[in-house]
Amino acid sequence: MIRSQNIFLIGPMGAGKSTVGRQLADALGYDFLDSDQEIQRRTGVDIPTIFEFEGEAGFRHRERQVIDELTQQESVVLATGGGAILTPENRQHLSARGFVIYLHCSPEQQHARTARDRNRPLLHDGSDPLTKLRDLMAEREPIYRQIADLVVSTERRGTASVVKEIRRRLDSEE
Repeated sequence: MIRSQNIFLIGPMGAGKSTVGRQLADALGYDFLDSDQEIQRRTGVDIPTIFEFEGEAGFRHRERQVIDELTQQESVVLATGGGAILTPENRQHLSARGFVIYLHCSPEQQHARTARDRNRPLLHDGSDPLTKLRDLMAEREPIYRQIADLVVSTERRGTASVVKEIRRRLDSEE
């Protein structure tokens, strides 16, 4: 298994990055980090509040700083925000400092998983959430695939099944 490398989870909102990341970190004996949670911890406010006062650009600036710092740690599983890959510096840090796993699921699955979550500012801008998720996927999927070392589907799957597949596939990467 890729024991000496950090593992960075990328993918759209609702793909299961935080949930899978926690269990994967436990299974590997790594520390679990979540870039969105770290931003909230540092600012003392939730992501929608940051978007409200600083806009997406302000949030992305904070996200870039946090990802730069967190990717320099050792033996971590890091769950990133869905849009983290939009920033070139983030893509470079993720690719250079660890093994990148793209957790993929359809916009429809994302919608089912995030429908009642009020902590998703991009889904509460007045547009149809499913249309927004489809638009975001069309924009971001090529970037996810470009920087991913491994792609794993979380579509209609339980967390344990996804973690088991990741571990099996990491073992075969040696």
